[in-house]
Amino acid sequence: MRGRRRLGKFELTFCSDGPYVLDGGAMFGVVPKTLWQKRAPANELNQILLGENTVVVRTGAAVVVIETGIGNKQPPKMREIFQNKERLMDSFAAAGVRVEELTHVVNTHLHFDHCGWNTTLHADGSVTPTFPNARYFAAAGELAHGRLQLERDRVSYLAPNYDPVIASGQMTLVDLNGAGGFTPDDARLRGDVELPPVAIQTTAEIVPGIWVEEFPGHTASMLAVHVESEGEHACYCGDLIPTHNHVDPTWVMGYDLDPLRCIEERKRFLKRAIAEDWLVMFPHDHAMPAARLRWNEKGKPVAIADEEMHG
Repeated sequence: MRGRRRLGKFELTFCSDGPYVLDGGAMFGVVPKTLWQKRAPANELNQILLGENTVVVRTGAAVVVIETGIGNKQPPKMREIFQNKERLMDSFAAAGVRVEELTHVVNTHLHFDHCGWNTTLHADGSVTPTFPNARYFAAAGELAHGRLQLERDRVSYLAPNYDPVIASGQMTLVDLNGAGGFTPDDARLRGDVELPPVAIQTTAEIVPGIWVEEFPGHTASMLAVHVESEGEHACYCGDLIPTHNHVDPTWVMGYDLDPLRCIEERKRFLKRAIAEDWLVMFPHDHAMPAARLRWNEKGKPVAIADEEMHG
């Protein structure tokens, strides 16, 4: 368990699927290594240490999980590359979180490192939803894009992370304001997969006090997750800002599908997050899972570690 804190009447518990590594150049895009390595030192393979942060929100009426890490379905070759630890279930146990009590699961997007524990691979080779009593939420546009299996990013969209949830009837796809025009039996969502119709939601609220908002750039339909109680506001920003080392608007990743849009969306996010004093929760920061953002004397954004988090 990474830590715990209150947010108004809500309780936030920060869990982890464990650290893993990715190429530093990919994580910082066109930013020169001479700059980014001062913030994130690389090993001899040019890899940097990252985290897989999951946040459990207890509202009193619901237990909501934001993101589910890489999971246990990666083949040996990929585990060797990423050095991921598959620790989320152990982290939940340490935090006193039972999979049966979870009521809602929210994925900011459907890349494998954000929705891996949506489902569990069993010894007999079967894959089933990890959280039997939960409703799962993801963007409809994410699933539609994943179905395309494009050369650029098909390695990131792995159907065993979400198809079993659709098959079980537990998935709700968010199409905010009906902008995508998705329907429950939409061919864009099915591809060539035989699955039942999926629920479509056009509103942002997941439960009272928790809602989603699109911040395109990393992917076309990526969601951020807002959490608010008694005037206190937190936001899980997804890969819009993967770590506190990425708060500079132009320090975007090589993984971002639309880096120019990502820059503009970061500016939009930073303006609100700093002015309204949000607690910003990062998906991949192993050292600083959450922070307050401020403008420094040069007018640049900086992250200040959350002082209210405790073990």
